[in-house]
Amino acid sequence: MSQAEAVRRVNPLWTLGLFRSELLTTFRRWRTLALLGVLAAVPVLVGIAVRIETGNGSSAGGGGGGGGPAFISQITNNGLFLVFTALAATLPFFLPMAIGVVAGDAVAGEANAGTLRYLLVAPAGRSRLLLTKYATVMTFCLVATLVVAVSALVTGALLFPLGDLTTISGTRISFSEGLARALLIALVVAVSLIGVAALGLFVSTLTNSGIAAMATTVGLLITVQIVDQIPQLHALHPYLFSHYWLSFADLMREPVYWDDLTKNLGLQALYAAVFGSAAWARFTAKDITA
Repeated sequence: MSQAEAVRRVNPLWTLGLFRSELLTTFRRWRTLALLGVLAAVPVLVGIAVRIETGNGSSAGGGGGGGGPAFISQITNNGLFLVFTALAATLPFFLPMAIGVVAGDAVAGEANAGTLRYLLVAPAGRSRLLLTKYATVMTFCLVATLVVAVSALVTGALLFPLGDLTTISGTRISFSEGLARALLIALVVAVSLIGVAALGLFVSTLTNSGIAAMATTVGLLITVQIVDQIPQLHALHPYLFSHYWLSFADLMREPVYWDDLTKNLGLQALYAAVFGSAAWARFTAKDITA
């Protein structure tokens, strides 16, 4: 067997080992654990605040619209609505910021630590290494979203009653169906972050400073959010990766409204393709000195 054939046979197993190693490295970092801790704390704080407001005899929030405020007004009736409220509260900033930090550090952090060139000595190659990095970031997207959802579900069950719930359309569904929709919403929110993940990975290939890559990614995220709130720039809004993020609320309608959901998923796929390709083009041609 030639050396080239041996490398080809080792590559799949080596890639799985690399992916597992990347996951362990990412989730063992104190920074990652701190981010997950903050995300888990948000539903707890929201639940406690609503509970205190209820105890004081005040209304928990207003209805209408189908976004976070409409959900928060229902928490006292059904703790499952805390899941939807927590996701709506964390999606505009906390969740994408966490993704931006992890994605921005994916390549630049390795270069800054001087370990990137040692990873490239292994037979996986640059393309497979970059794909493994992106798969790790997408895994973090899913884990971070589930942390918010599970924390909200546990907090909601402890502080408020559970049972059948009323959709935004006014129809009643069973608790089991509501729980299934909550899981589907969490998955949609996780997928909604793949565009940010690809953008952060691309930025990470442009510099050898992990801090600079993380700051740039978070800065771009904030800028896009600001632009999305300026009425005079409404022509740009449908093309911004954050514009359809809260469309997950349409999964709580009966029947489900799919228009904005499909636009959101299509837009995320487009961002992932464009910035993923840009990251690949940059990384495969980059002169690795660290």
